[in-house]
Amino acid sequence: MSIDRRMLLRGAVACACCFKAGVALASEKPAHGGAATPHWSYEGDGNPAKWGELQSDFRMCQLGLEQTPIDLSNGIKGDVGSVDYSYKPLPLRLVNNGHTIQFNADPGSACVIAGTRYELLQFHLHHPSEHLLDGKGFDLECHFVHKSSAGTLAVTGVFIRPGAANAALKTFFEQMPAKEGPEVKAAGSIDLAAILPKSGGYFRYMGSLTTPPCSEGLTWTVHKEPVEASVEQIKKFAALFPGNARPLQKRNRRFVIDAS
Repeated sequence: MSIDRRMLLRGAVACACCFKAGVALASEKPAHGGAATPHWSYEGDGNPAKWGELQSDFRMCQLGLEQTPIDLSNGIKGDVGSVDYSYKPLPLRLVNNGHTIQFNADPGSACVIAGTRYELLQFHLHHPSEHLLDGKGFDLECHFVHKSSAGTLAVTGVFIRPGAANAALKTFFEQMPAKEGPEVKAAGSIDLAAILPKSGGYFRYMGSLTTPPCSEGLTWTVHKEPVEASVEQIKKFAALFPGNARPLQKRNRRFVIDAS
């Protein structure tokens, strides 16, 4: 069975303001004089099972039917168009936002998906991986977050497994801010294109942010081929974030396209 790109990309839209809310910290301001809203997190009172209850604009985390991450298995072979990257080396701008280490991209790097150009905003890591590949998880998952001129979001996922040291991410791992705080302009640069896997096989589906407010309407592209990082590099990130992966969500009636 096959499916064309028009059926897959069926006009779902995610606004830029939802993205900003998703990467920001949840508000702790009391509502109507009540107690402070719990800070969303990956454990304790603000854990993923409670995200939808923390504040009204997080309800999609609980009620949404196209939530991310999922197990990428039993995909339908189909033509969803190519994904073409136009990444260039960029200065190292890093922030520890309390949930992950995020690299903020200067303008000019982008990807083109099915004819639409998406500007790279940032990338960040999750430990362990949020998606599974045929039921298998990985040590890390890197998410490249992009936005089109119309405000729609597209996220690219790359799995990371233990192996050789990752030269492209060397400066990232060496200069990760250990404490939550404002953006740090670190020394050196990073070659974004060198982070990507060599083969072109990937899964494509419509999903959501994996952090509150869990807004839906995102185009997800997750590469099948993992890249490698050394055990030491992986451990360094894991020491800062022992667990910052959202649990698997139901696929429901979504198409998951296997673009081998």
